[in-house]
Amino acid sequence: MPIHIVLVEPEIPQNTGNIARTCGATGSILHLVKPLGFKIDDRHLKRAGLDYWKFLDVRIHESVDELFEEYEDKYFYFATTKGRRRHSDITYVDNSFIFFGKETAGLPEDLLNRYYDKCIRIPMIPDARSLNLSNSVAIVVYEALRQLNYPGLNAKGHLTKY
Repeated sequence: MPIHIVLVEPEIPQNTGNIARTCGATGSILHLVKPLGFKIDDRHLKRAGLDYWKFLDVRIHESVDELFEEYEDKYFYFATTKGRRRHSDITYVDNSFIFFGKETAGLPEDLLNRYYDKCIRIPMIPDARSLNLSNSVAIVVYEALRQLNYPGLNAKGHLTKY
């Protein structure tokens, strides 16, 4: 079962493109919650995702509430610098939904307050404000997949010349 990555009001097409590539390479489903800070056919978005768009399952939602209604019985986690628990200290399950906020403001505090026991953070030095959004998604999605034993992913490489 896949991991679901939810971007709430993403603003920078290159970040979303990089996240799309991560989702495509890991079999994760990408959810985009409007309003988006770019057009879905933006050339920077497509370029950052390279040729991984063919592997991607992307779903667009009008609002967070719409997404909650559609997936009401799922496990939700919220990545935020305001979280008390480390992203690696929780147990992810199949079909976990991991929410990330927009680059300039993160997730809305009213949303975080509703689900504060499900808020997670990536540890950083005390004076660091945050990590890049696409880096944060990669860190958390791979922790979730590690816990699930990398379902459906090829974990063995091979040399091509020998």
